[in-house]
Amino acid sequence: MEIIEINTEYIKLDQLLKYAAVVGNGSEAKMVILDGLVSVNGQVCTQRNKKIRPEDEVFVEDYGKLIVKGL
Repeated sequence: MEIIEINTEYIKLDQLLKYAAVVGNGSEAKMVILDGLVSVNGQVCTQRNKKIRPEDEVFVEDYGKLIVKGL
């Protein structure tokens, strides 16, 4: 489990994966998301632009859980 702090209202899912260094670039983020390897609050999410807000939990297969916290 990793806690990711953001200082904005939300962060888009693909940007979160890059920010947390789960993936190296946007095309990798796109592939991981579209392959159904990412869950948001327990539900598989295939939307790259999904808004992730503080207290949301993101799980990435073969990586683990990210918990988003606001400042």
